[in-house]
Amino acid sequence: MHVGIVGTGGMGNVHARHYKNIPGVEGIYAFDRDADKLNAFCKHHGAKPADSAEHLLSLVGSVDICLPTHLHQEFVLQALASGVPTLVEKPMARTVEDCRAMMAAADKAGVQLGVAHVVRFFPEHELAHKLVKEGKVGTPGAVRMRRGGRAPVGSDAWFQDAALSGGVILDLAIHEFDWLRWTLGECTQVYARSVRLGKTVDAGPYTGDYALCTLSFESGAVAHVEATWMDPSGFRATIEVSGSEGILEFDSRQNPVLRTHTDSGSRNESQMASTDDPYYKQLSGFVRAIQNGTPVPVDGREGLKAVGIAEAAIESAQTGKPVVPVYA
Repeated sequence: MHVGIVGTGGMGNVHARHYKNIPGVEGIYAFDRDADKLNAFCKHHGAKPADSAEHLLSLVGSVDICLPTHLHQEFVLQALASGVPTLVEKPMARTVEDCRAMMAAADKAGVQLGVAHVVRFFPEHELAHKLVKEGKVGTPGAVRMRRGGRAPVGSDAWFQDAALSGGVILDLAIHEFDWLRWTLGECTQVYARSVRLGKTVDAGPYTGDYALCTLSFESGAVAHVEATWMDPSGFRATIEVSGSEGILEFDSRQNPVLRTHTDSGSRNESQMASTDDPYYKQLSGFVRAIQNGTPVPVDGREGLKAVGIAEAAIESAQTGKPVVPVYA
């Protein structure tokens, strides 16, 4: 099977690196409206360029949409109409309405639609989910999660325009929203506050964004989600689950890592085998689902519900009132 990648920015490069190692993937085709980025991407990954999205879809057995969030719906609908199984980066779309349209198109075409919620595949988050589900901390009562670092920019500063990216709540906190739903069950109410919600890069010098969201669940559990693009000290993710029988904790900064420093910069070296990498596990799971005709690891319904919680949080931050997520 050949895989197509639409969008050759940050996530497109991450995904391409792992597709090359997945059994059954014969090669990669790529498309980007920026010809310079496309050519550099293809040279680096040994991919073949497509002249257009239509051309790419005629050549591949599956397609991976790695575009900015506000462009997801357009290209996903095009891929599904062509009958090509589709994986779309998180968040699934800019709005729940867009998610609904994508799901309807997948149903009509009878093809698989997956959403790349990769945090489910990170070993600490995967194990924390398993332990909570197994009752290792008893009945969960309170959960605290934190994610963030410096503000991303992206092509034409699209991350910094909340109308395009949804800001820190939709683009970043959605990782936690998805993990919490997956682990605790359905969310019944969201209350949120945001530092910069609704402002764009054109409103003045961009200084980042910060949001604090409180989620209530049918189970009675309460979760606090902190998401920030205003931390100059770099990326950090944390989990704390307090239950009737104990507490589970994780802090990404407490993990010992090997760091490499060269003239090109510093980086953390992975301690995992390539086949244990979260992105590899996510993408290989999607490929296997296509090969075997089985359900994808994270489907459109899961992606829609995560966006529904994010939309509720955005509305709450705008109005100052608690909001019930819309899932249907």
